[in-house]
Amino acid sequence: MMAHQVKVGIIGGSGLDNPDLLKNRTERKVTTIFGDPSDILVEGDIDGIPCVLLARHGRNHSIMPGNVNYRANVWALKEAGCTHLVVSTATGSLQEEVKPGDIVILDNFIDRTSGRKQTFYDGEKKSPAGVCHLPMEPAFCARTRNIVINAAEGLGIPVHKTGTVVAIEGPRFGSKAESNMHRMFGGTVVNMTTVPEVVLAKEAGLCYAAIALATDYDCWRSTGDKVCVTDVLAMFKKNVDKVTKLIMAVVIRIGRENWDETITELRKTVKDSVMLH
Repeated sequence: MMAHQVKVGIIGGSGLDNPDLLKNRTERKVTTIFGDPSDILVEGDIDGIPCVLLARHGRNHSIMPGNVNYRANVWALKEAGCTHLVVSTATGSLQEEVKPGDIVILDNFIDRTSGRKQTFYDGEKKSPAGVCHLPMEPAFCARTRNIVINAAEGLGIPVHKTGTVVAIEGPRFGSKAESNMHRMFGGTVVNMTTVPEVVLAKEAGLCYAAIALATDYDCWRSTGDKVCVTDVLAMFKKNVDKVTKLIMAVVIRIGRENWDETITELRKTVKDSVMLH
């Protein structure tokens, strides 16, 4: 008997918040000690594996990246009993070999956001006690990432098996000079939402993996179109079925395995990172 009943939280980025992903759907409005999440929680299952779907920017895409209540989103999914978070994110490519329409399975990040709350342990009365100095290597759950890669191979979907995302504040896109700087940093793709989501997921003891869809070449190239929101959404729409199929296959594979050791180890890392006064 597994100690941890697997439940997968799915956070949909731009274009991927289709509630029809799940069977036996129910909708639930929740709040948390960190405020309201971006939208209702849509609960249901994929092939019998319990899942919870949440639209990162709200179902009407009304919340800009810097105003997403990432803490409430992750906390709500944790309170709903999730053990995993599998998320999608629209990104701009910073490398020639990552073409629009390609999928990158992120394994690292560079944080260029500003002023976003990146911890639950913030010293407020409502928050958990202490200060959490959480190690961010590995930033993403290696075991969940491998499942995503294997699921993609099983579906015949080519993916880039590693990638560093540069998370910018937004909502504006980067300048050409910034885009070139992000390339010099070693970034593979750029987006506006992975930080602090990945940090908070790890701090919450959740196995987190991100499926990044490259929608454009940002603006560093001297030829070709520059990034614009119309093209981003059009490219995501064109590839949304591929991303949806991949997420469904990932959930099924996650549900087949015993995660007790992985979850216990992750939660121990978090516990050991908290300094109590």
